[in-house]
Amino acid sequence: MAKAKRQANYELLRILAMFMVVTLHYLNHTGALLVLGEDADTRRLLGTLLESFCIVAVNVYVLISGYFLVEADWKIKRIINLICQVLFYAILIPLVFVLTGLPGKEVILEGGIYRWIQYLFPIGTEHYWFVTSYVLLYLFAPLLNAAVKGLSRKQLQVVICGLLLFFCIGKSFSPVQLVTDRFGYDFGWFLCMYLVAAYLRLHGERLLSGKRWAWLIYIGSTFVVFAFVAGIYYINKVTGGLVYYFTVPFHYNFILVLTASIALFVAFSSVKVPEKAARIVYTISPYTFGVYLFHEHIDIRMEWTGWMEKLFGPAKGYGIAGFLLHLLGSVLIIYGIGILIDWIRSRIFSCVKRRITRMKLMQWLSGLDKVFTGQRG
Repeated sequence: MAKAKRQANYELLRILAMFMVVTLHYLNHTGALLVLGEDADTRRLLGTLLESFCIVAVNVYVLISGYFLVEADWKIKRIINLICQVLFYAILIPLVFVLTGLPGKEVILEGGIYRWIQYLFPIGTEHYWFVTSYVLLYLFAPLLNAAVKGLSRKQLQVVICGLLLFFCIGKSFSPVQLVTDRFGYDFGWFLCMYLVAAYLRLHGERLLSGKRWAWLIYIGSTFVVFAFVAGIYYINKVTGGLVYYFTVPFHYNFILVLTASIALFVAFSSVKVPEKAARIVYTISPYTFGVYLFHEHIDIRMEWTGWMEKLFGPAKGYGIAGFLLHLLGSVLIIYGIGILIDWIRSRIFSCVKRRITRMKLMQWLSGLDKVFTGQRG
């Protein structure tokens, strides 16, 4: 297997996707989205439009991973590093709250055994749902890679179409929730995204050469998603129906979210990043996942927007320009803090790694990696 080579355009897209993730959470936690039964002001309409542009973030993140992993060496050290990174945040953050006496300490101490189980076993408890699905996906990656490379282009197309019919197309037109539908918050949908990315990498030369059409599809899909949500909102205001379907256009496995995600990924295949900018991109991108682990920790996810409102004032108290500045400032601050913390975390991990390189554990892990890469010991 070839070694995955980083590309500045996709690393930039990774940075953008995480910025979108934080924006999505900001919009949700500050009441900046349309809600059935509540008044639709300009701020909520604008927030819903921004949500439409950003809802592709998770799909794009998985597409990037699949695109590179399908041609990369599978390494057990990579999954161990990921688990250690998750545990660093899951365990350290509550300890910081308790030891420093920060607000929220009481909730942690009185949370009972299940809350501590969430800290100690964040993957099994879906402390971070994305991590749970991603770890499962990575464990299946060697099997998926062998399968997609053993299938013809036509066979892979049939498999992907069948999975999309089950996970995406049917639910996109159903007026009621299907029993098997988890809105894209699960391993099954990640598997679909991985196979789509693998197809693009192995057979998508023509698709990846297009840029103008890709940008048009992304923008067009985004506006149609917004039109769906706004239209259903006003229909509900008159008829009182479509309560469930109001949420569907913002599901990760909604058909237009899928088309927008693929289109944005393809559009970035033609993006040229200047050399100086690429250096900055390569410096920042390894720490973007730390932004997610920091701001989506169970002790922080419902609190950080409140911290930003203490700093800037309530988000609802601003006009449109003020709201956008409030959003941008809040997201940039959280993003910057997350990058800084993960940089510190990486330095700590590097120090620990240097100290254990001579241990038999590292030799054993290297031996396992050779099994998957086909090297002889």
